[in-house]
Amino acid sequence: MIKNIVLDMGNVLLDFNPEFVLNRFCSSDEEKNIIRKELFEGPEWLMGDRGDIKDADRFDLVKGRVPEKYHGALKNCANHWDICMIPLDGARDFCEKAKKDGYKIFVLSNASDLFYEYFPKFLPLDFFDGVFVSSDYLMLKPDVQIYQAFLAKYGLPAEECLFVDDRKENVSGALKAGMNGFVFKGCYDDIFENAK
Repeated sequence: MIKNIVLDMGNVLLDFNPEFVLNRFCSSDEEKNIIRKELFEGPEWLMGDRGDIKDADRFDLVKGRVPEKYHGALKNCANHWDICMIPLDGARDFCEKAKKDGYKIFVLSNASDLFYEYFPKFLPLDFFDGVFVSSDYLMLKPDVQIYQAFLAKYGLPAEECLFVDDRKENVSGALKAGMNGFVFKGCYDDIFENAK
């Protein structure tokens, strides 16, 4: 029986959309392509999510791979990328309904230290029964260890948890840890169906 709904954050609750950021701060396709590749797809992104670096370090670590004429846009993208992290339609209503229906609600997300600045604008951290951010524990989904550490921290039986993520590989990691899993494609009613 599912008692706990464990939610990824990016593209399940909040809209992680680097294109929104690039369109805001870049003035040419070349500039967007370079900054997308070096900032959002570069190794530093995962390093931030794993807690190896802080968000504030990212510009200095990436700028050597970006032409100097683009440093202004790069700095804006690195320092203000979280402007894209707006709630998905229905996300807040889903969380409130799930709680009202008696489920415990958790967040288990790959995220950097900036999580604690933008996420509480969606819902207060204490709304959730637990919030587990990868950068605090120096591990990343889909490594099975992060799911095991999450379950141990909150004392949850894996079989009573439904893990919801938009990425199939992250759901597969949860299944390896004994949790139930569901790949989110935009419909919150489908989560309730899978939690029955």
